[in-house]
Order: sequence, then C-alpha cells, then structure tokens
Amino acid sequence: MVPKTVIDRAAKRVSLCPPMAGPLVIVESPTKAKKITEFLRGEDTGGASPTVIASVGHIRDLVSKAKELPEGKQKEWWSYLGIDPDDDFKPYYKVYDKKKDTVAELRRALKNADALYLATDEDREGEAIAWHLLQVLKPPKDMPVYRMVFHEITAPAIREAFANPRELDQLLVDAQETRRLLDRLAGYDLSQVLWKKVNRGLSAGRVQSVATRLVVEREREIMAFVSADWWDIKGVFAASSEPIPFGAKLIALDGVRVATGNDFNDDGALTRDDRIILNEETVRALAAELQTSPFAVRSVESKPYRKRPFAPFTTSTLQQVAGRRLKVSAKQVMSMAQSLYQQGYITYMRTDSSSLSAAAVAAAKNEITERYGASAIEGKPRTWGKKAANAQEAHEAIRPAGDRFRRPEEVRNEVPPGEARLYEIIWQRTVASQMIDAIGETVTVRLGSLTASGRDAEFSAAGTVITERGWMQVEDWRTDDTDAENDDDTERRLPQLKVGDGLDATEITPEGHATKPPARFTEASLVGKMEELGVGRPSTYASIMETIQGRGYVWKKGSALVPSWNAFAVTTLLEQHFAELVDYDFTANLEAILDRISNGDANSVETLAEFYFGPLVDGVRKDGLRDLVTERLPEIDAAAINTFLLGDDHNGMPVIAKPGKFGPYVQRGDDTASVPENLPPADLTVAVALELLAMPKGGKPIGEDPETGLTVFVMSGKFGPYVQLGELTDDKNEKPKTSSLFKDMDPYEVTLETALQLLSLPRDLGSEPESGAVFTARNGPHGPYLTKEVGGSEKPETRQLENEQQLLTVDLRDALAMFAEPKKFGKRSPKPPLADLGIDPASGRPMLIKDGKFGPYVTDGETNASLRVGDVPETLSPERGAELLQDRRVYIAENGGPLAKKAAKKSVKKAAKKKATAKKSAKSRAKKPDLMTARTVGAGQSKAAKKAVKRPNVVKSDSQILDPGL
Repeated sequence: MVPKTVIDRAAKRVSLCPPMAGPLVIVESPTKAKKITEFLRGEDTGGASPTVIASVGHIRDLVSKAKELPEGKQKEWWSYLGIDPDDDFKPYYKVYDKKKDTVAELRRALKNADALYLATDEDREGEAIAWHLLQVLKPPKDMPVYRMVFHEITAPAIREAFANPRELDQLLVDAQETRRLLDRLAGYDLSQVLWKKVNRGLSAGRVQSVATRLVVEREREIMAFVSADWWDIKGVFAASSEPIPFGAKLIALDGVRVATGNDFNDDGALTRDDRIILNEETVRALAAELQTSPFAVRSVESKPYRKRPFAPFTTSTLQQVAGRRLKVSAKQVMSMAQSLYQQGYITYMRTDSSSLSAAAVAAAKNEITERYGASAIEGKPRTWGKKAANAQEAHEAIRPAGDRFRRPEEVRNEVPPGEARLYEIIWQRTVASQMIDAIGETVTVRLGSLTASGRDAEFSAAGTVITERGWMQVEDWRTDDTDAENDDDTERRLPQLKVGDGLDATEITPEGHATKPPARFTEASLVGKMEELGVGRPSTYASIMETIQGRGYVWKKGSALVPSWNAFAVTTLLEQHFAELVDYDFTANLEAILDRISNGDANSVETLAEFYFGPLVDGVRKDGLRDLVTERLPEIDAAAINTFLLGDDHNGMPVIAKPGKFGPYVQRGDDTASVPENLPPADLTVAVALELLAMPKGGKPIGEDPETGLTVFVMSGKFGPYVQLGELTDDKNEKPKTSSLFKDMDPYEVTLETALQLLSLPRDLGSEPESGAVFTARNGPHGPYLTKEVGGSEKPETRQLENEQQLLTVDLRDALAMFAEPKKFGKRSPKPPLADLGIDPASGRPMLIKDGKFGPYVTDGETNASLRVGDVPETLSPERGAELLQDRRVYIAENGGPLAKKAAKKSVKKAAKKKATAKKSAKSRAKKPDLMTARTVGAGQSKAAKKAVKRPNVVKSDSQILDPGL
C-alpha cells in the first residue's frame, strides 16, 4: 500500500473530477520503466495506476563554458569553473541539450500527476539524479514527493518500495555534489597546467590521475627490474608398492636450502643468507649422478586442510572475477550486470557490501538443500567484514534477485550467453557462500639420496586430498587464480608412503629459471588495488578504467594495462609539484570525508574550501589547490618533466625518450626517431632506441618494383617499421602504398622480394565457384586473418591465422578448409575436445565436449548446448549429452530460431504503427477511464499531438555522468 497521504489526496480529487490522475514514477532507464510499469499496474493509489517514465540517467551537469553562466557572472575570475568559490562554492547547472525533450516530457506528465516518486538508483549517484530532477521539475508545493528505493527489480521489491517510500536523503546528495565539485576544481585547474607544460588536450583528475600513477609506477618497477637466474631439478618417482608416479622438486643440497624465485629481490640479489644458488654446471652434474642413485622416503607429514568459501560479490570483486573468467573489461562486466539487474535477475550491481539479507540467505539455503542436501549448509549464516574502507553505496552484496533464486539453466535460455555466464558466476558465489568448508588432508613427503660423490640431495612433494568438497561442489574458484597450478590448494593425490620406503627415479630433469618482473595491471587487478587503497567507489571503477584509456594515458597489450609516455610525463609533473593530489592516502582520506558528509559528520563547504583555498591557519587559508597552481606553474621545467633518460650509448652520450606533439620519440644529441606507439615504455631499452635512431630518416631504398618502376623503401614510423612503394608527392590526395613489417622481421634484413610480398597485402586468394564468395588475406591490429565476402552480405565472415607468415603462403584451398571449421575466438590455438561422447542418436553426428568462452559445452557440429550446473565434462554420459542437445534443438524450434525472431520483431513494430493510426474520441475515453492500466505518456493523443511529443533516445544502460576531472 502507498502512504495514506497519497490515497487521501487522490480520494479528494476523485470527488471533484474524473479520477484520471495517478502518481508519476521516474526511473533512470527505459528498460526499468517497462518492468516497473508491469509490476505497478493496478496498484491501489486511489486513482489511476502509476505512470512510469525514464530520465535516461542524469539530466544536467555543471556548465562547462563561461557564456553559459547568467549575465553578470560571465567575466568573474571563476567563470571557467562553473562554480563560485567566493559564494560558498555555489554551482551553476545546465540541462543537457539532448535531455531538453526528456525534461519537457516529464513536466507534461507531472501536470497530470497527483504525486511524484523519484525511483532512481539507490546509491549516491542515484540520489543526486533524484535531487536534480526535483530541482528542474519543481513540482507544486502541495504535491507529495517521495523517494522510492529498491535494490532488485522484482514484483515484491517494487511494490514494497512503492508502498513504503522515504524522503530524499539530502546528506547523500551533498556528498555526491561535493565529489562532483572537487572533481571539477581539480580537473580544470590541473588540466591547464598540463596543457602548458606537457601537451595540449591532456587532462588531470582527482581519481583518474591516481589510477594512472598506479599503472606508471608498475611500469617503472618493470623498467628497474633486474632478472636473476637460478636452477633446480624436477624428478618423477615411483614406489615399488605403489605404481602411481608423482613429481617432486629439489629443495636442499648438502643440508642447505636451494634458492627459488621468491628468494630474490627486484634488483636480482639474494635476500637470504641460508639459501644456495645453483648454476647450470652444478645442476647438470648433480642430475647425472642422481639418475643412478637410490632414493628413500625421509619424512611424511600430514596436516588438515580447510578452505572457506569466498564472500558474496561486491562491485570490485565481481569485476575482478568475471573479468578473469569471461576475459572481458570492467566496463563490459558492468554493462552485462546492469542488463541483468534491469531485467530483474540480480540485485543492484554497485555496492561495496558483501552482506546478504535474511531472505537471500534463506534462498541460498533452499538451493543448497535441493541440489546438494541439507548437510551441505553451514550451521549458521556466514558473515564477512567490510574489505573496503567505507561501505556506503548499496547495503547488500550482488546476488540473484528475489526470495527464490532463478536457476542458471533457466536464465541461460532467456538472456545472451555472456549475461547467462555472468548470472551463473553470481549464482555460484552466492550459493557457495552459505555452504560448509571444503576439508581434507595435505601430505608433504621428503625424499632424498646420497650420490656416489657424497652429495646429499633432498626433494619434496606435496599433495592435497579433499575428502569433503563442501562449497567447491558449486564454484570452481581455481579459474580465478592466474597461478593456480602452483597453488598449494590444487588437489593432487600422493601414493601411500612411509619413512624408509625405497623409490625409483623414473625422470631427473635439470631446469633453468629466471625471475620475472612484476606483472602489469589488468583492469581487474587495478580495480582490486584501488579498492585496497580506498581510491574510487563502486559507481566509478568502470568509468575510471574507461577514462584513463580513452584519454590516452593507458593502452592495452592483450589484457595488460600499459602507460603511455604522456602518462609518464603527467605523473612525473604531479608527483614533483602536486604530490599531495596524487598521494594514495590523501585521495583515500578525501573519499572517507565524502562518506562522512553523507553521514552528517562533515561539512561540504568546509571540505571544498580546505581543498581549494587550503586549511585555515590563524584566520587565513593558504596552500590549497589554487595557490599551488598559481605559485608552482612558473617553477615547472617543462623540458625536464618531458625528458626520460634511457641510458648512454657506447660513447657515453645520453639517449632519452620524450612524449611529443605527434607521438613519442627518442633522441641522442640532435638525432631523433619516432617510437612505435605499440611499444611499451619498459621495452624501450637503449639498444632498441639506437636501432630506431639508425633507421634512415627518408627511408632506405631497397630496389624498384618491376611492375610500376617505383622505388621501394624501408621506413620507420610512429607505429613501427614499414615498407613504402614510391615517394610522397605534393598531391595530398595521392599517398604511396605502405605495409607494416611483420613482428619477427628485422628492418635491416628486408629484401625487395619480401617488401613486394608485404605490399601485395591484402592478398586476394580467389573465389568459391558455388557461392561466389571472395577470400582475402589481411593483417589487422589484432593479428592476421582471412575474410570471406559474399555479395549482398553486410559483414564479411572472418577466421584468424596462426601467424603473420601465413599471410604470404595461404591459398584458396587453405581458406576453404578454415571456413569449413567453426570459428575459434581469440588468438588461442584450437583446443582439443574435452571428451568424445560417440554418435548422437538424433543427428547421427559425433558428439564432442568442448571448452568455450562461456564454459564447457556439448556439440554435434551443428547444435551447441552449454553444460548445466552439476554436469562435469569428465563424467558426462553419452545419454546426458544427447539430452542436452535435444533440449537445445527444442528451444531453438520453439523460438523460431534467430532469423524468425528477428522477423517477428519487425512485424511487431509494423503492427504497432498501424494501431497508432486508430482514432478514438476523447469523449468516449473520458467515460471509461481504465484505472487498472498504467498510463503511458502520449496514450490516447491525436496523431498530431503524438508527433509533437519527441521521445528521448532509448539507451541500453543507465547513463552515468563522466566527470571531466574524474
């Protein structure tokens, strides 16, 4: 039920006029609007059912130009900010041009409403959108205004939220507005410094610059890293009583522990005195002796093994786990999660809380009981402490929506594959969180041998046997660990051994190793690091990843984040002259102050004043951002900031790297050369720089093309070395043909024959006689590939080639064979099937289990069916495989297949158009008001009136404001 005030007011209006008015509910997205309309249809409001309209995210933001300010304010010193620091940081807002039609539509709807419900998202950003809507729409003073909050889009949750709204939380609004103003102040003032001292068009930001600094610092660590070499021995052993072989590693020689990679620091030095570094000569001689030496078990140690399940997902952990498992970006994870949320499958996806409600715990226990038995339920509900500094976004973890969870196999048939896999990951984590621990036993065996020369070699092997899988029945957590194969938790069974048992060495293998530099951040690990430091919040993680890449500070090499040389320059400038602004503790403390503002424990104006003008000392504010920018700008040496020493050449002359206006370059004396933009800074060594500098500036001529008579050159450019046919002319419309060298090609060894082959790309391979399809070999930013183009098709079909050399050797027969096979995604070589289930009785084709992007599936080459929860590839029976395939065929047939679906959608749209032309008099509609149907703006209007109402563009996700200074 809705509040009594709404019902009383609606009842009063019914007595005076026809009961046409009802509440107006404003949500953020059209998808939500459609769902909520269904759930509120027929709700008892004392009048018409609610009208639900989407604002499509934020409707306004701070003005970005002085001319957008009121007259009289446009020439103030602060006009470029859109904020008046002299008037308690008064902000000036402007409705987005693209949202003016939306605002007009909302105002029209408000005129016919008797109450306003602001149903935007439940976090700080959503509260701010609700406040901005209220400020712009200005409802009548006597109209009730409510804040409708929910964390899942299910019928019970929506009806409960509608019946029990609250007031707008002004403290939460103040916190968000303070964050926005801080971002504008920092972003605009610091960006001006960067334009003058580094490059025009660059930007800095309160959080963006800190995230960039993390990536730059990791690259510096890689550049400074000194690798260390070490050797050890791997053995394979078997006991005469136990034929099962097992592996073991050499851990000690003559009673001294052998050094491993963990015993070296980043300078390549050994960190422990009680370790011995083995070299290749020593290890090979020892291995030769051990081949014929007898081994015996020296000790057997057993200890209990126990592993708790992981906490339910927060935004950060979901982005990390889903990003690794699905190999997608943080933005893609959030886009899929938002779609699942809007469709009512999961709870709100921006949260730093890992707690579950009592209803969620009960739903999880119900799933556990039905699938794994009541004995798999943990005795009391599990709880987890807050990992984040201040959990303040939404107050529950991300979990399946409702008080009864939808099964992953149900959802799989209703949403796209990526969303289905994401839902399954969330379902697994939630259910596993309420299950018993996995328990077992870890056994460590020490075995040794005394060689003929008197050297004592000791090996160690460890194995874990899990006797009660507990939550591991649900979630395969090892897929989250990039180094799972070296994890002590990896299940491995050792034979039954006792002290004194003799062992035979079936293999003794010397192995050389080198320590590796720290791994570059991925989006997932960077989000995790930011959360650990308290930098950013759930609602901003994905946009920060997008911002630092979109603005050219970071680029991706595979999934690794690599900083640009501009990022190096900006980070260096901020560290040397504005150190506090990129300090991790300072940024985290500022986030904590924003949280205190939302709790009423800190003041917004004081926070802004201290940041911009500085702390108050003896009645005077100083050393704030404004003073720092004014005082330090003249001190900044632009040349020093933009110069990075790589080292000296053989003559002692310094070789440097610089970020230039037209891209990065290296310099030695007066000589310069462009640096390929896809070359990571850590890979730009002195040797590489000297190679670039040695390339002829005008290109190296290597011969003439016999067909055209034009000279062929080997050139060096910002994207690396390439070959060019002919020279540049004054005609800007005519450019010489060029082609990049393959990655394994040395520009100094390129012959004319090779250059002409490269210039022949893309290479026409011929056409298929039956279909007329044309096949072409091409090289692209993601590697070499083939295209198959059929006349009339919108997009060519593609197949990835294994290496660039194939571009020059592949022929039509090869192309036909490749396109006859199913497409393989990514650069991975095709994996062998996980299992062969024999012949499918329905299709007569072989059934194979394969590992796909979204998990294992069974296929007969024509139909693919994902394995369900509980299906294990290794033990799946042929009958079960055939059942899964048949279920999939039935589903496809019932839904008409992809083409039929598309056609059906088109026909529905056409039918809707015809219906819109039907006319109905306003008089007849007034006589029979439909109080049980949710009103839609424009319903019952004349054709001309409908034409006048411009619809806002429908977007697929809630729009989030992208802060210029974020």
